[in-house]
Amino acid sequence: MLLGLTTALVATVCFGFGAVFQARGARSAPRADRVRAGLLAALARSWQFVLGTLVDILGFVLSIVALRTLPLFLVQAVTNASLAVTALAAVWLLGARLHRVDIAGILAVVVGLTLLALGSGKEGRNVAPAAFHWSLLATTAVMLLATLVLVRRDGTVAAAGLGLLAGVGFGVTSLAVRVLDAASLPAILADPAAYALAVGGLGGYLAYALALQRGTVTAATAAGTVAETFGPALVGVAALGDAARPGFEWCALTGFAVAVCGTFLLSRFGELEGESAEPSSPHPDSEAEPAVPPR
Repeated sequence: MLLGLTTALVATVCFGFGAVFQARGARSAPRADRVRAGLLAALARSWQFVLGTLVDILGFVLSIVALRTLPLFLVQAVTNASLAVTALAAVWLLGARLHRVDIAGILAVVVGLTLLALGSGKEGRNVAPAAFHWSLLATTAVMLLATLVLVRRDGTVAAAGLGLLAGVGFGVTSLAVRVLDAASLPAILADPAAYALAVGGLGGYLAYALALQRGTVTAATAAGTVAETFGPALVGVAALGDAARPGFEWCALTGFAVAVCGTFLLSRFGELEGESAEPSSPHPDSEAEPAVPPR
């Protein structure tokens, strides 16, 4: 469990820093009104988006160890707490300022993850029926079709919808890693979960990049957190046998709830989107100062 928890925490740091670079890179690319190869080419020309993606890939590789050795509800809560790292990274890299609500969110994440780690038991099964593997692949197909529809819309609702779809894609990726038959290369190539992993990951990144171009990081990330955290956690408990330590169910449940609440508080952090030099509005709970100074 120690190895899995360590890799999950390091992956969280990678995801947190990656989000800062991806947000800046996505905003520097021309706005896309439809899914096309030109969008991917534009993002590939942004060194910030490429760097963020490479850091994310490193985080994903590390998270594989955690996903194969820890309950899904623990891994998802830990990795989605990357918003705490994003907030601290923005202070360091972008000169942003933390306000009371941001500090409360970071503290909630730390306390929640501590309780969750104390209350988590052993992981459940790493195997599932063939129908489960095929359902993962079918979910990614629905996610891509919905992305094609929402990409023609604009505004906060579209950003939240695309963020939600990105969370679905990343959630499917986590489930696919958990149940993937990695006994041999032929087994991997014959497993629908392997293709769900690839399509869910790539489709999730595409939906997230499109969401960042249509609305705030807050709208995209908060919606994605719902799908990516709660979906795999519920599936892990209901279908794969994940469970808390006997007698510590209250600890795991409280920790999960507190960590997710902290993540939601941090989803309002600073508005890292945009390449303009306009400062963000101060938070209602903060002193009268810009959340993000001009860049």
